[in-house]
Amino acid sequence: MSHTSYREALREAMRDALLRDPRVFLMGEDVGRYGGTYAVSKGLLAEFGPERIRDTPLSELAFVGAGIGAALGGLRPIVEVMTVNFSLLALDQIVNTAATLRHMSGGQCSVPLVIRMTTGAGRQLAAQHSHSLEGWYAHIPGIRVLAPATLEDARGMLWPALQDPDPVILFEHGQLYNVEGELAEDVEVDIHSARVRRSGHDVTLIAYGGLLGKALDAAEQLAQEGIEAEVIDLRVLRPLDDATLLASLQKTHRVVVVDEGWKSGSLAAEVVARLTEQAFYEFDAPPVRVCSAEVPIPYARHLEEAALPQVATIAAAVRTVCGT
Repeated sequence: MSHTSYREALREAMRDALLRDPRVFLMGEDVGRYGGTYAVSKGLLAEFGPERIRDTPLSELAFVGAGIGAALGGLRPIVEVMTVNFSLLALDQIVNTAATLRHMSGGQCSVPLVIRMTTGAGRQLAAQHSHSLEGWYAHIPGIRVLAPATLEDARGMLWPALQDPDPVILFEHGQLYNVEGELAEDVEVDIHSARVRRSGHDVTLIAYGGLLGKALDAAEQLAQEGIEAEVIDLRVLRPLDDATLLASLQKTHRVVVVDEGWKSGSLAAEVVARLTEQAFYEFDAPPVRVCSAEVPIPYARHLEEAALPQVATIAAAVRTVCGT
């Protein structure tokens, strides 16, 4: 075991991939000499050189397209997009090209590309840099969408993602980079299943990414009141792991889904719809969603906090579902 941070776990995952496979390289804005906007790639340029740690021009459309071309040519690129809002400038490359090529080529072409991007609010970066658009990408066939919320997943998800023949998007919540803890030396995780992070029998609390910690804190608070919440970390947002969610619902018969995205058309709505379609009669109470307010995320700290799901609002939703 070693003490590390989420940021350092991500860096070590990239370093390990670069050492294990000469086809792997990193590209993006400021990933080289500057060490990454969030310091995730700090030191990698000195260790691996400019051929494998490539600073790109300020054009997401161009460098994501270059990553697709490199993947088609047999390499294993890791493309860093600074924040999720900037990925919108590359939507054509991601949605119309990377996600469709294996299908459109009849299986002749694969795009083994990993795109990393920072997501989420809570850092006073105002409306343009505080999006949580994981649900948008989870809507698209042909890509895998991952949201590592723990040190283990930050360290262990990258290598299996690079082995996937289809594009994989890793969403790194900006509030997690400084989170610290103990991490085992040998970390192996899958990129297929959700994880039960806390066992309970009264209610299923489903979260992912930056809100997993708040869900766990709410569960601890509720335990003092006699409500035992089972907390599930979705982790894999596409394809969703229905089996783990259904198994928990069949045990607790109540569900609260926590999602930093807006409620309208949200990933939380998809989770609730699937559970309702497959196990309607397991519910002892209507499922509840805790999402961000339907407004552009404010800059002012007190307004930003009011717009986002918090421990108190999550706990209140659980109490409502449990009838307390």
